[in-house]
Amino acid sequence: MDLTKEHESLFFVCLEDWSEEMKEAGNHKCTWYNHMKDKGLGVKLAVDDTGNVGGMIQYLPIEHANAVGQDVYFIDCIWVHKHKEGRGDFSKQGMGKALLKAAEEDAQSRGAKGMVAWGVSMPFWMKASWYKKQGYKKVDKNGMALLMWKPFVEDAVIPKWMKQVKTPEANTNPGKVTLTVFYSGHCPVQNLLLERAKRVKALYEHRVVLNEINTIHQDVFREWGILDGLFIEDKQVNHGPPLTYKKLLKLVEKRLSKLT
Repeated sequence: MDLTKEHESLFFVCLEDWSEEMKEAGNHKCTWYNHMKDKGLGVKLAVDDTGNVGGMIQYLPIEHANAVGQDVYFIDCIWVHKHKEGRGDFSKQGMGKALLKAAEEDAQSRGAKGMVAWGVSMPFWMKASWYKKQGYKKVDKNGMALLMWKPFVEDAVIPKWMKQVKTPEANTNPGKVTLTVFYSGHCPVQNLLLERAKRVKALYEHRVVLNEINTIHQDVFREWGILDGLFIEDKQVNHGPPLTYKKLLKLVEKRLSKLT
């Protein structure tokens, strides 16, 4: 089913309305949705036989994604709720396949020549191997992030990852550390990092410089070639699950200790 007003608040927390972490992520996803809903964003929900929402998928024109292509749609999240908390485990019911099929059909109806998604090479979140089973193939790689591609027509242009244009500069102010957070609002993981960076900034008000770069605006996004990311000085902090506040604080304090 398409996303309706009734389920918007549930979508904004990625079906995890029981999660304190999702509350901590703030309202950035709501802001992103309201900005993108008239720019081609598609959202589908999967429900079980009793009408309970157990899965979701969001996809949009590739121009708004961290990839480069032509006349294709990009899947930046597909998620079937598997936690014991809250809604419970909806895995092994075919929801993922149903969501993907619905998104592909919708994209085709909008004139898309193909569908592209990102998948992880390791067997956890957004597994690339799952997309391969659904008829997708790897066409580009950026670390563990693989770009998975399914053309709908023969003349579809193969997409590729967007290249980073520039990197945040290291702080030149003596005794201070710079945190730079790139976020568009589309993913609670990055939204959490932003909110936790704000907490670190509040704790070390005079020793931490926080740069918030909102990539929801295409000109900003294209200027950097970075959609989401966390940098301490000019070094990107790699993360899978969102960094906890304690881990982020420890990284910043370690850096500060070298300046004293």
